[in-house]
Amino acid sequence: MTTSRPSDPLISLTWTDHVTGRQGFLVVDRLVRGVASGGLRMRPGCTLDEVTGLARGMTMKEALHFDADDPTARYVPLGGAKGGIDCDPRDPVAYGVLVRYLRAMRPYIERCWTTGEDLGLTQDIMDRAAAEAGLVSTVQAIHPLLDDERAARQRLADAFAVEVDGIGLDALAGGCGVAESVLTALDRAGVAYEGTRVSLQGLGTMGGATARFLSRAGLRIVAVADIKGTIAHPDGVDVEALLAARDAYGTVDRAALRPGDRELPGDAWLSADADVLVPAAVSYAVTAANQAGITARWIVEAANMPVLPEAEALLSSRGIAVLPDVVVNSGTNAWWWWTLFGDIGPDADEAFAHTRRAMRALVGSMLERAEADGTTPRAAAHAMAADRLPVIAQRYGWYR
Repeated sequence: MTTSRPSDPLISLTWTDHVTGRQGFLVVDRLVRGVASGGLRMRPGCTLDEVTGLARGMTMKEALHFDADDPTARYVPLGGAKGGIDCDPRDPVAYGVLVRYLRAMRPYIERCWTTGEDLGLTQDIMDRAAAEAGLVSTVQAIHPLLDDERAARQRLADAFAVEVDGIGLDALAGGCGVAESVLTALDRAGVAYEGTRVSLQGLGTMGGATARFLSRAGLRIVAVADIKGTIAHPDGVDVEALLAARDAYGTVDRAALRPGDRELPGDAWLSADADVLVPAAVSYAVTAANQAGITARWIVEAANMPVLPEAEALLSSRGIAVLPDVVVNSGTNAWWWWTLFGDIGPDADEAFAHTRRAMRALVGSMLERAEADGTTPRAAAHAMAADRLPVIAQRYGWYR
Protein backbone atom coordinates (compact mmCIF):
# COMPACT_ATOMS: atom_id res chain seq x y z
CA MET A 1 0.00 0.00 0.00
CA THR A 2 1.31 3.46 -0.88
CA THR A 3 0.29 6.72 0.72
CA SER A 4 0.44 10.18 -0.75
CA ARG A 5 2.46 12.95 0.80
CA PRO A 6 0.80 16.28 1.67
CA SER A 7 2.64 17.86 -1.26
CA ASP A 8 1.42 15.29 -3.79
CA PRO A 9 -1.25 16.38 -6.27
CA LEU A 10 -4.68 14.79 -6.14
CA ILE A 11 -4.52 13.56 -9.75
CA SER A 12 -1.46 13.06 -11.95
CA LEU A 13 -1.76 11.22 -15.23
CA THR A 14 0.05 10.71 -18.51
CA TRP A 15 -1.75 10.08 -21.81
CA THR A 16 -0.23 8.69 -25.00
CA ASP A 17 -1.82 9.51 -28.35
CA HIS A 18 -2.50 6.25 -30.16
CA VAL A 19 -2.03 7.92 -33.57
CA THR A 20 1.23 9.85 -33.18
CA GLY A 21 2.72 8.56 -29.92
CA ARG A 22 2.82 12.13 -28.54
CA GLN A 23 2.22 12.43 -24.81
CA GLY A 24 -0.06 14.67 -22.82
CA PHE A 25 -0.45 15.28 -19.11
CA LEU A 26 -3.05 16.37 -16.60
CA VAL A 27 -2.31 17.30 -13.01
CA VAL A 28 -5.01 18.36 -10.55
CA ASP A 29 -3.24 19.77 -7.52
CA ARG A 30 -6.41 20.07 -5.48
CA LEU A 31 -10.14 20.64 -5.82
CA VAL A 32 -12.11 23.38 -4.08
CA ARG A 33 -15.90 22.89 -4.16
CA GLY A 34 -15.11 19.96 -6.44
CA VAL A 35 -13.49 22.04 -9.18
CA ALA A 36 -9.95 23.03 -10.25
CA SER A 37 -8.81 25.71 -12.69
CA GLY A 38 -5.81 25.77 -15.01
CA GLY A 39 -4.97 26.17 -18.69
CA LEU A 40 -3.73 23.71 -21.29
CA ARG A 41 -0.37 24.34 -22.93
CA MET A 42 1.13 22.73 -26.03
CA ARG A 43 4.86 22.88 -26.62
CA PRO A 44 7.60 20.49 -27.70
CA GLY A 45 9.36 19.11 -24.65
CA CYS A 46 6.50 19.60 -22.21
CA THR A 47 6.89 17.24 -19.24
CA LEU A 48 4.85 15.90 -16.35
CA ASP A 49 7.14 17.67 -13.86
CA GLU A 50 6.51 20.96 -15.64
CA VAL A 51 2.74 20.48 -15.53
CA THR A 52 2.91 19.47 -11.87
CA GLY A 53 4.68 22.71 -10.98
CA LEU A 54 2.20 24.73 -12.99
CA ALA A 55 -0.75 23.05 -11.25
CA ARG A 56 0.66 23.94 -7.84
CA GLY A 57 1.12 27.50 -9.05
CA MET A 58 -2.55 27.62 -10.05
CA THR A 59 -3.58 26.63 -6.53
CA MET A 60 -1.63 29.61 -5.24
CA LYS A 61 -3.01 31.99 -7.89
CA GLU A 62 -6.54 31.07 -6.93
CA ALA A 63 -5.79 31.54 -3.22
CA LEU A 64 -4.10 34.91 -3.75
CA HIS A 65 -7.23 36.37 -5.34
CA PHE A 66 -9.39 35.27 -2.41
CA ASP A 67 -10.55 38.08 -0.13
CA ALA A 68 -12.20 36.60 2.94
CA ASP A 69 -13.36 40.04 4.06
CA ASP A 70 -15.23 40.99 0.88
CA PRO A 71 -18.83 39.78 1.20
CA THR A 72 -19.76 41.24 -2.19
CA ALA A 73 -17.38 39.06 -4.23
CA ARG A 74 -19.22 36.41 -6.24
CA TYR A 75 -16.08 34.63 -7.43
CA VAL A 76 -14.58 32.39 -4.80
CA PRO A 77 -11.43 30.31 -5.29
CA LEU A 78 -11.18 27.07 -7.18
CA GLY A 79 -8.45 24.46 -6.87
CA GLY A 80 -5.38 24.40 -9.09
CA ALA A 81 -4.77 22.20 -12.14
CA LYS A 82 -2.86 22.22 -15.43
CA GLY A 83 -2.71 20.32 -18.68
CA GLY A 84 0.16 19.93 -21.12
CA ILE A 85 0.84 18.29 -24.48
CA ASP A 86 4.33 17.50 -25.74
CA CYS A 87 3.88 18.67 -29.33
CA ASP A 88 4.84 21.67 -31.43
CA PRO A 89 1.60 23.61 -32.06
CA ARG A 90 2.87 24.43 -35.55
CA ASP A 91 3.14 20.73 -36.46
CA PRO A 92 0.45 19.67 -38.97
CA VAL A 93 -0.59 16.86 -36.61
CA ALA A 94 -1.04 19.19 -33.62
CA TYR A 95 -4.76 19.87 -34.00
CA GLY A 96 -5.61 16.20 -34.22
CA VAL A 97 -3.50 15.50 -31.14
CA LEU A 98 -5.35 18.28 -29.30
CA VAL A 99 -8.78 16.89 -30.23
CA ARG A 100 -7.82 13.39 -29.12
CA TYR A 101 -6.31 14.70 -25.88
CA LEU A 102 -9.50 16.61 -25.07
CA ARG A 103 -11.60 13.58 -25.92
CA ALA A 104 -9.51 11.48 -23.52
CA MET A 105 -9.75 14.14 -20.80
CA ARG A 106 -13.47 14.68 -21.35
CA PRO A 107 -14.57 13.06 -18.04
CA TYR A 108 -12.31 15.42 -16.11
CA ILE A 109 -13.30 18.52 -18.10
CA GLU A 110 -16.96 17.68 -17.64
CA ARG A 111 -16.70 17.11 -13.90
CA CYS A 112 -13.76 18.86 -12.26
CA TRP A 113 -11.19 20.59 -14.55
CA THR A 114 -11.91 24.01 -16.06
CA THR A 115 -9.33 24.89 -18.67
CA GLY A 116 -8.50 27.38 -21.41
CA GLU A 117 -5.73 28.66 -23.62
CA ASP A 118 -2.12 28.67 -22.49
CA LEU A 119 1.27 28.62 -24.17
CA GLY A 120 0.99 27.44 -27.78
CA LEU A 121 -2.82 27.49 -27.93
CA THR A 122 -5.48 30.14 -28.45
CA GLN A 123 -8.98 30.00 -27.05
CA ASP A 124 -10.64 29.86 -30.46
CA ILE A 125 -8.60 26.74 -31.34
CA MET A 126 -9.40 25.29 -27.90
CA ASP A 127 -13.13 25.92 -28.37
CA ARG A 128 -13.17 24.38 -31.86
CA ALA A 129 -11.28 21.30 -30.70
CA ALA A 130 -13.45 20.98 -27.58
CA ALA A 131 -16.62 20.98 -29.68
CA GLU A 132 -15.12 18.30 -31.93
CA ALA A 133 -14.27 16.27 -28.83
CA GLY A 134 -17.91 16.41 -27.70
CA LEU A 135 -17.55 18.99 -24.95
CA VAL A 136 -20.05 21.75 -24.21
CA SER A 137 -17.30 24.09 -23.05
CA THR A 138 -13.76 23.98 -21.69
CA VAL A 139 -15.13 25.42 -18.43
CA GLN A 140 -18.30 23.37 -18.14
CA ALA A 141 -17.22 21.84 -14.80
CA ILE A 142 -17.90 25.17 -13.15
CA HIS A 143 -21.46 25.50 -14.49
CA PRO A 144 -23.08 23.79 -11.47
CA LEU A 145 -21.50 26.44 -9.20
CA LEU A 146 -23.16 29.33 -11.06
CA ASP A 147 -26.36 30.98 -9.87
CA ASP A 148 -27.59 31.44 -13.45
CA GLU A 149 -25.63 29.31 -15.90
CA ARG A 150 -27.27 30.70 -19.04
CA ALA A 151 -26.66 34.33 -18.05
CA ALA A 152 -23.09 33.57 -16.97
CA ARG A 153 -22.22 31.80 -20.21
CA GLN A 154 -23.70 34.64 -22.23
CA ARG A 155 -21.75 37.19 -20.18
CA LEU A 156 -18.48 35.37 -20.89
CA ALA A 157 -19.33 34.98 -24.59
CA ASP A 158 -20.11 38.70 -24.79
CA ALA A 159 -16.80 39.50 -23.10
CA PHE A 160 -14.89 37.37 -25.60
CA ALA A 161 -16.58 39.30 -28.40
CA VAL A 162 -15.28 42.65 -27.11
CA GLU A 163 -12.34 44.12 -29.02
CA VAL A 164 -10.11 47.06 -28.14
CA ASP A 165 -8.17 48.52 -31.06
CA GLY A 166 -8.56 45.28 -32.95
CA ILE A 167 -7.44 42.96 -30.13
CA GLY A 168 -9.86 40.82 -28.12
CA LEU A 169 -10.50 41.69 -24.49
CA ASP A 170 -9.59 38.12 -23.52
CA ALA A 171 -6.14 38.68 -25.04
CA LEU A 172 -5.66 41.96 -23.18
CA ALA A 173 -6.82 41.21 -19.64
CA GLY A 174 -3.74 39.27 -18.58
CA GLY A 175 -1.33 41.80 -20.08
CA CYS A 176 -3.15 44.56 -18.22
CA GLY A 177 -2.39 42.69 -14.99
CA VAL A 178 1.28 42.20 -15.89
CA ALA A 179 1.67 45.87 -16.81
CA GLU A 180 0.02 46.94 -13.57
CA SER A 181 2.49 44.75 -11.68
CA VAL A 182 5.37 46.59 -13.35
CA LEU A 183 3.83 50.00 -12.67
CA THR A 184 3.18 49.15 -9.03
CA ALA A 185 6.83 48.19 -8.55
CA LEU A 186 7.97 51.43 -10.23
CA ASP A 187 5.63 53.51 -8.05
CA ARG A 188 6.91 51.91 -4.85
CA ALA A 189 10.49 52.58 -5.94
CA GLY A 190 9.74 56.17 -6.99
CA VAL A 191 10.77 55.53 -10.60
CA ALA A 192 9.07 57.56 -13.33
CA TYR A 193 7.30 55.71 -16.14
CA GLU A 194 8.64 57.92 -18.90
CA GLY A 195 11.90 56.57 -20.21
CA THR A 196 11.86 53.37 -18.16
CA ARG A 197 13.23 50.70 -20.50
CA VAL A 198 11.62 47.30 -20.92
CA SER A 199 12.80 44.13 -22.68
CA LEU A 200 10.30 41.36 -23.37
CA GLN A 201 10.58 37.75 -24.41
CA GLY A 202 7.44 36.82 -26.34
CA LEU A 203 4.93 38.85 -28.29
CA GLY A 204 2.03 36.42 -28.09
CA THR A 205 -1.17 36.96 -26.13
CA MET A 206 0.45 37.89 -22.81
CA GLY A 207 3.62 39.56 -24.09
CA GLY A 208 1.85 41.55 -26.78
CA ALA A 209 -0.77 42.94 -24.41
CA THR A 210 1.87 43.74 -21.80
CA ALA A 211 3.93 45.62 -24.36
CA ARG A 212 0.91 47.64 -25.44
CA PHE A 213 -0.11 48.67 -21.91
CA LEU A 214 3.44 49.54 -20.86
CA SER A 215 4.11 51.50 -24.04
CA ARG A 216 0.92 53.49 -23.58
CA ALA A 217 1.89 54.22 -19.98
CA GLY A 218 5.07 55.90 -21.26
CA LEU A 219 7.62 53.11 -20.84
CA ARG A 220 10.05 52.41 -23.68
CA ILE A 221 10.06 48.88 -25.11
CA VAL A 222 13.68 48.57 -26.23
CA ALA A 223 13.74 44.86 -27.13
CA VAL A 224 11.26 42.14 -28.06
CA ALA A 225 12.18 38.50 -28.69
CA ASP A 226 10.24 35.92 -30.67
CA ILE A 227 11.13 32.54 -32.11
CA LYS A 228 13.19 34.18 -34.90
CA GLY A 229 15.37 36.31 -32.61
CA THR A 230 15.38 39.67 -30.83
CA ILE A 231 14.23 42.97 -32.32
CA ALA A 232 15.85 45.94 -30.57
CA HIS A 233 15.96 49.72 -30.80
CA PRO A 234 17.55 51.96 -28.12
CA ASP A 235 14.80 54.56 -28.53
CA GLY A 236 12.08 51.94 -28.41
CA VAL A 237 10.48 49.66 -31.00
CA ASP A 238 7.17 50.55 -32.63
CA VAL A 239 4.96 48.31 -30.52
CA GLU A 240 1.77 48.82 -32.52
CA ALA A 241 3.54 48.04 -35.81
CA LEU A 242 5.01 44.85 -34.39
CA LEU A 243 1.67 43.75 -32.98
CA ALA A 244 0.05 44.30 -36.37
CA ALA A 245 2.80 42.26 -38.07
CA ARG A 246 2.74 39.17 -35.81
CA ASP A 247 1.18 35.82 -36.66
CA ALA A 248 -1.03 33.66 -34.44
CA TYR A 249 2.03 32.43 -32.54
CA GLY A 250 3.48 35.89 -31.85
CA THR A 251 6.17 35.74 -34.57
CA VAL A 252 6.81 39.13 -36.18
CA ASP A 253 7.11 39.58 -39.94
CA ARG A 254 10.52 41.23 -40.29
CA ALA A 255 9.26 43.21 -43.30
CA ALA A 256 7.55 45.48 -40.76
CA LEU A 257 10.82 46.58 -39.13
CA ARG A 258 11.86 50.23 -39.36
CA PRO A 259 15.26 51.65 -40.23
CA GLY A 260 17.23 51.54 -37.00
CA ASP A 261 15.58 48.36 -35.70
CA ARG A 262 18.29 45.80 -35.05
CA GLU A 263 17.93 42.05 -35.44
CA LEU A 264 19.87 40.26 -32.70
CA PRO A 265 20.15 36.65 -31.46
CA GLY A 266 17.23 35.12 -29.61
CA ASP A 267 18.77 35.47 -26.15
CA ALA A 268 19.81 39.12 -26.60
CA TRP A 269 16.67 40.27 -24.78
CA LEU A 270 18.22 39.02 -21.53
CA SER A 271 21.21 41.36 -21.64
CA ALA A 272 19.41 44.33 -23.18
CA ASP A 273 20.06 47.72 -21.56
CA ALA A 274 16.73 47.70 -19.73
CA ASP A 275 15.33 48.44 -16.31
CA VAL A 276 12.65 45.75 -16.51
CA LEU A 277 12.75 42.29 -18.10
CA VAL A 278 9.44 40.59 -18.88
CA PRO A 279 9.77 36.90 -19.81
CA ALA A 280 6.38 36.27 -21.43
CA ALA A 281 6.97 33.12 -23.45
CA VAL A 282 8.45 29.83 -22.25
CA SER A 283 9.22 28.28 -18.88
CA TYR A 284 12.83 27.93 -17.70
CA ALA A 285 14.04 30.91 -19.78
CA VAL A 286 16.37 32.34 -17.12
CA THR A 287 19.00 29.93 -15.86
CA ALA A 288 21.97 30.04 -13.54
CA ALA A 289 24.19 30.27 -16.61
CA ASN A 290 22.48 33.09 -18.52
CA GLN A 291 21.40 35.23 -15.56
CA ALA A 292 24.91 36.69 -15.33
CA GLY A 293 24.26 38.96 -18.29
CA ILE A 294 21.13 40.51 -16.79
CA THR A 295 21.48 44.09 -15.59
CA ALA A 296 17.80 44.97 -15.17
CA ARG A 297 16.48 45.98 -11.76
CA TRP A 298 13.28 43.91 -12.00
CA ILE A 299 12.26 40.67 -13.70
CA VAL A 300 8.49 40.43 -13.99
CA GLU A 301 7.27 36.91 -14.74
CA ALA A 302 4.50 37.12 -17.31
CA ALA A 303 5.20 33.52 -18.35
CA ASN A 304 4.81 30.55 -16.01
CA MET A 305 8.00 29.44 -14.24
CA PRO A 306 10.44 31.36 -16.50
CA VAL A 307 13.13 31.87 -13.82
CA LEU A 308 14.75 28.76 -12.41
CA PRO A 309 15.21 28.72 -8.60
CA GLU A 310 19.00 28.66 -8.72
CA ALA A 311 18.95 31.62 -11.11
CA GLU A 312 16.60 33.55 -8.84
CA ALA A 313 18.92 33.02 -5.87
CA LEU A 314 21.83 34.47 -7.84
CA LEU A 315 19.73 37.37 -9.12
CA SER A 316 18.51 38.16 -5.62
CA SER A 317 22.09 38.23 -4.34
CA ARG A 318 22.79 40.90 -6.97
CA GLY A 319 19.80 43.00 -5.89
CA ILE A 320 17.58 42.07 -8.83
CA ALA A 321 13.97 41.48 -7.76
CA VAL A 322 11.89 38.75 -9.41
CA LEU A 323 8.15 39.41 -9.29
CA PRO A 324 6.67 35.89 -9.41
CA ASP A 325 4.27 34.43 -11.94
CA VAL A 326 1.74 33.32 -9.32
CA VAL A 327 0.96 37.00 -8.79
CA VAL A 328 2.02 38.76 -11.98
CA ASN A 329 0.14 36.70 -14.57
CA SER A 330 -2.83 35.80 -12.38
CA GLY A 331 -5.02 38.45 -13.98
CA THR A 332 -5.96 36.24 -16.94
CA ASN A 333 -7.37 33.49 -14.76
CA ALA A 334 -9.09 35.97 -12.45
CA TRP A 335 -10.68 37.86 -15.37
CA TRP A 336 -12.38 34.69 -16.60
CA TRP A 337 -13.95 34.04 -13.20
CA TRP A 338 -14.77 37.66 -12.36
CA THR A 339 -16.71 37.75 -15.63
CA LEU A 340 -18.36 34.33 -15.39
CA PHE A 341 -19.46 34.80 -11.79
CA GLY A 342 -20.65 38.36 -12.43
CA ASP A 343 -18.22 40.52 -10.46
CA ILE A 344 -17.67 42.44 -13.70
CA GLY A 345 -19.60 42.74 -16.92
CA PRO A 346 -18.51 42.22 -20.55
CA ASP A 347 -17.02 45.69 -20.79
CA ALA A 348 -13.38 46.59 -21.43
CA ASP A 349 -13.23 49.67 -19.22
CA GLU A 350 -14.81 47.80 -16.32
CA ALA A 351 -12.52 44.82 -16.82
CA PHE A 352 -9.36 46.94 -16.94
CA ALA A 353 -10.39 49.02 -13.91
CA HIS A 354 -11.16 45.92 -11.84
CA THR A 355 -7.93 44.23 -12.92
CA ARG A 356 -5.86 47.30 -12.08
CA ARG A 357 -7.40 47.63 -8.61
CA ALA A 358 -6.95 43.94 -7.83
CA MET A 359 -3.39 43.70 -9.14
CA ARG A 360 -2.25 46.90 -7.44
CA ALA A 361 -3.59 45.63 -4.12
CA LEU A 362 -2.05 42.18 -4.56
CA VAL A 363 1.37 43.30 -5.83
CA GLY A 364 1.51 46.06 -3.22
CA SER A 365 0.75 43.59 -0.43
CA MET A 366 3.37 41.17 -1.74
CA LEU A 367 6.09 43.82 -1.91
CA GLU A 368 5.19 45.16 1.53
CA ARG A 369 5.39 41.68 3.02
CA ALA A 370 8.69 40.96 1.30
CA GLU A 371 10.13 44.14 2.75
CA ALA A 372 8.73 43.47 6.22
CA ASP A 373 9.93 39.86 6.27
CA GLY A 374 13.27 40.62 4.64
CA THR A 375 12.62 38.06 1.94
CA THR A 376 11.96 37.81 -1.80
CA PRO A 377 8.68 38.70 -3.50
CA ARG A 378 8.20 35.01 -4.36
CA ALA A 379 8.61 33.91 -0.76
CA ALA A 380 6.19 36.63 0.29
CA ALA A 381 3.62 35.52 -2.29
CA HIS A 382 3.91 31.92 -1.16
CA ALA A 383 3.47 32.99 2.47
CA MET A 384 0.36 35.00 1.55
CA ALA A 385 -1.12 31.99 -0.25
CA ALA A 386 -0.27 29.74 2.69
CA ASP A 387 -2.15 32.12 5.00
CA ARG A 388 -5.28 31.99 2.83
CA LEU A 389 -5.42 28.28 1.99
CA PRO A 390 -6.58 27.15 5.47
CA VAL A 391 -9.35 29.76 5.39
CA ILE A 392 -10.47 28.49 1.99
CA ALA A 393 -10.35 24.89 3.23
CA GLN A 394 -12.40 25.71 6.30
CA ARG A 395 -14.99 27.75 4.42
CA TYR A 396 -15.37 25.73 1.21
CA GLY A 397 -13.57 22.42 1.75
CA TRP A 398 -11.14 20.80 -0.64
CA TYR A 399 -9.88 17.45 -1.77
CA ARG A 400 -6.18 16.88 -2.07
